[in-house]
Amino acid sequence: MNKLTTTLTLWGSALLLSLGTLQAKAADPEHGTLTFSKSQGPYSELFISGVQPLLEKQGYSVKYVDLSDLQQADLVLNDGEVDFNVEQHTAYMENFNRSHDGHLVALTPIPTVPAGIYPGKKTELSQVADGDTVAVPNDASNTARAYALLQKIGWIKLDPKKDLATVTQRDIVENPHKLKFTELKSLTIPSVRTDFDYIIITGSIVYNAKIDPATALATEDILPHLLLQLVVREEDKDKTWAQDIKKAYESEEFLSWLASHNDGLWFVPSYQ
Repeated sequence: MNKLTTTLTLWGSALLLSLGTLQAKAADPEHGTLTFSKSQGPYSELFISGVQPLLEKQGYSVKYVDLSDLQQADLVLNDGEVDFNVEQHTAYMENFNRSHDGHLVALTPIPTVPAGIYPGKKTELSQVADGDTVAVPNDASNTARAYALLQKIGWIKLDPKKDLATVTQRDIVENPHKLKFTELKSLTIPSVRTDFDYIIITGSIVYNAKIDPATALATEDILPHLLLQLVVREEDKDKTWAQDIKKAYESEEFLSWLASHNDGLWFVPSYQ
């Protein structure tokens, strides 16, 4: 081996060692593998497509556990069996913490699919008539979202003394069209949409039912506590890996990627 070859070999070895060191430092050296609970919905898919590649560039590896039931996903997260999830808003998380002695915290809002009113038998809001039927979700936070949306489009008026986050059908003080509301499990609403004049469905349901978000007749103004969140255990919130996930969601690279992959489905929060 001549002197030049020896020098190049040593230089190349030093470069590889340097690159390896940089990669090791980029990821949390104590937590290089990230595990999250994955559901069959838009939020897990968004993470996998848009955020996971950014974390892998930093040297992280990512694994997931399939858990379609959000309560079970939170139980697993609270017990430390996974590191994070991206499937819930603050209202759901806080209710879980109260009900299950949970210690979950939200690190940052993430892109969210708004609830919307969609055609049933009728295809335009202007077609609304007395006695029309509207299907709405029956779980508390999404029920409130539905009635807040109906107030937004002027079909009902809610008691102004009530918090929009907790309103129910009993808080309707004006219903000039005498609309009839049927509260159903969110998952079942798309399959019975032609039984109603209009339906109201939330983001994950729109996605899973393969409904074109562009067909929404109106969408909600998402209240802050209904924005989806990156959620971890309280004891992990300041750890390097958790902050790296947060930074990936808030990064210009991710937001640029999302801008080119958003067909109208996503509401993107402001990170300024």
